[in-house]
Amino acid sequence: MIENLLQEHFPNLYGSELKSKLLENAQLASFKKGDVLLRKGQYIKLLPLVIQGTVKVVREGFEGNEILIYYIKSGESCALSFSAYMNDKKSNVKAICDQDSKLILIPSRLIKDWIRLYPSWQQFALQLYDLRFAELLHTVEDIAFKKMDERLLSYLKDKLRLQNTNTLKITHQQIATDLATSREVITRLLKQLAQKGMISLSRNEIKIIGFV
Repeated sequence: MIENLLQEHFPNLYGSELKSKLLENAQLASFKKGDVLLRKGQYIKLLPLVIQGTVKVVREGFEGNEILIYYIKSGESCALSFSAYMNDKKSNVKAICDQDSKLILIPSRLIKDWIRLYPSWQQFALQLYDLRFAELLHTVEDIAFKKMDERLLSYLKDKLRLQNTNTLKITHQQIATDLATSREVITRLLKQLAQKGMISLSRNEIKIIGFV
């Protein structure tokens, strides 16, 4: 089963000289929405390759508040986990399953040797760094230059794309946490969108009507 999943979601790795090592060391695991995969301050023991679902990576502040950094989608992994392990540092982010998810887990002790021995793994890591850097710039630009109503629309559009649905099962507090604002602000902005006919609201659910 792992062989088929790797071939489908990570064809560049599967079709490389690394294939036998991946099959020898990979383990498949399932997680529920809300499961915490990694906490701030932990050492990286396993590197996740996302097969199904999405993983949310957030940065925690000193007072326990959080802000969304990026999502890890199917066919991707976590560049910050690569970086933390390569530099023998503890994680400075938290990773949470944003949906029910299936992951292939690779022991992190293999990362350094694989980067040195296998060009396909090195290329995979470099592509992840490039992707995540672009997403981090996007996050910084949103915070620096966009108003909260614009950030909320962008957030909802990302959720629609990731979950491939027009109905989001999410609380106002969850959105507020991801966007580092208050629940009251999010509730007010969502009500404005509802008044414009762009969404409809029910308990812990948002249905998208008028934008893509």
